[in-house]
Amino acid sequence: MTFSFESTAEVEVPKNPLERVIGQDEAIKIAKIAAAQKRHLLLVGAPGTGKSMLAQAVASLLPKPKHEIAVLHNQERPERPILEVKTKEQLENEKKESQEYGMIIHPSQAPAFVSEKLGFRCRRCGALSASTVPVCPFCGAEKFVRSSNPFGDLILGLEKEKSEGRVHASRVKPDGKEETFIYEKTPSDMIRVLSQDDFRRMRESQKRMRKVLVPLLRATFVQASGASETEFLGDVKHDPYGGHPEIGTQPYLRVAAGAIHDAHEGVLFIDELSTLGNIQRYLLTAMQEKAFSIVGRNPTSTGAIVKVENVPCDFILVGAVNINDIGSLLPALRSRIRGDGYEILMKAHMDDSRENRMKIAQFVAQEIVKDGKIPHADKTAVEEILKESRKWAKEIDSASGLTLRLRGMSGLIKLAGDFAIVDKAKYISAAHVREALKYSKSVEEQIKETYPNWWKAGMADYAVRREGKGSDAL
Repeated sequence: MTFSFESTAEVEVPKNPLERVIGQDEAIKIAKIAAAQKRHLLLVGAPGTGKSMLAQAVASLLPKPKHEIAVLHNQERPERPILEVKTKEQLENEKKESQEYGMIIHPSQAPAFVSEKLGFRCRRCGALSASTVPVCPFCGAEKFVRSSNPFGDLILGLEKEKSEGRVHASRVKPDGKEETFIYEKTPSDMIRVLSQDDFRRMRESQKRMRKVLVPLLRATFVQASGASETEFLGDVKHDPYGGHPEIGTQPYLRVAAGAIHDAHEGVLFIDELSTLGNIQRYLLTAMQEKAFSIVGRNPTSTGAIVKVENVPCDFILVGAVNINDIGSLLPALRSRIRGDGYEILMKAHMDDSRENRMKIAQFVAQEIVKDGKIPHADKTAVEEILKESRKWAKEIDSASGLTLRLRGMSGLIKLAGDFAIVDKAKYISAAHVREALKYSKSVEEQIKETYPNWWKAGMADYAVRREGKGSDAL
C-alpha cells in the first residue's frame, strides 16, 4: 500500500480518547454503554492490546464528580469520626453564607477612629488611602505610631488591632443598652461590620474540625494495585502519642481514604486483577454495598480502634487480566461483574485491510505526539512498521493480519525516533526503523543470536567449575 501522506504530521489524531484505541471496535462499543449505564468491565487479553487506554477512555466519558467526602471530629466519641458528604451546591452555599455575615461598608462610612485603627485614615490629615500603605500619600505622616521601649519596638494596642485587622466598638442603643460591634478588614480592602451574634456564628463556621477525604475537584480515573491493602482500602494512621489531647493528633485527622474511595463517581482501574489475592473479597463487598468503612488495619497501631462507617465508593470497576490468569479470579467477583457489567475479550490482531493499515498509521502519529520528543515518521517508516506488524501477528498469534500488541510497537517507534534525533533527520525513515529493530529485541533473543550453542557453553562452564580449575579457566 502506498500512503497518500508524506509524513505522519499529516495524519489526524482523534480528540476522542475512544477513537485512539486501535482495532478494538467491539470493546469500544461496550465501553460506551458501560460509561452511560455505569456498568463494570472485565477486559481479558494479551498485554499491550489497549486495556488501560480503554479504561481511561471510559473515565473521560463520565460527568464531573458531584460530592465531596469529609470527616468531622466527634467530641463525644473521637474514635468514631462523623462522616459528611456534601454536594457542590451545598459547599457553595456554605461559602456564600460565610461571606455574607454582617454588612460590607466603605472605609469612609465607618467611624473615624475605626478607619484610623484599621489603617485606612491618616491621623494627621484625615485623608483615606489603602490600608496596606504605611505612610499617608497626601501628607507623608506615618499611619501608625511605634513606642520607644527599652525592651524592643513593641506594637501599641492600636497597631495590634491593625495587625489583626479587627476593631471592637460599642454603642448605646435608644433603650439604654450597650451593643458591641466588630469592624473587620476584608481581603478586598473594605470593612465588614459584624454583630456579636454574626461574629460568633462566623467563628464557629471557621473553627469546624473537619478533614476532606475525597475532594470535589478530582480525577475520574484512579489506577490501583493490590500491592498495599491500606492504599487500596484506606487506613487510620498511627499516632505515637496515642491521641493525647495536647500533643497527639485527633483521630479524624489520621483517617486516610483508599483507592476505592478516591474512585467514587469515577473509574477504578485495576491492571492484573488476579494479583489482588484476598483483597478481591473486600473489593466485592465495596461493589455490592457501594460503601466501605475505613478502619485502622494495623492491630498494633493507635488507629486500630478508629472507624468511619459506610464511606461512599460508588465506582465503575474496569479490571484487566491475562487469559491464563482468569482462573485466579474469585468466582463471586466474576459473577458480580457479569451480573452488572460485561466481560470483553480483547483482540490480539486484525485484518490487513486498507482501513486497518491507516489505523496503524494513526497509531504511529498519536504515539509520536504523545511522546513529544521525537520527529514524525515518513511513509516509508510507516510501511516498515506495517511489515513488522504482519510479522508479529504471524509469529506470536499464528495469524495473517496486523498485530494489536501495540505496546511493543510503541517502543519500536520511540527507539526509531531516537535514532532519527541522533542523525538530525527531519523524519523517522525506514532505515531508522530497521536500526531500531536490532536494539528492540529481548535479552533472550539477543542471547540466542549471540550464543547459538548457549546450552553447551553453559554446561562447559559448569564442568570447569566442578573440576575446580580456578577462575583463570573460567
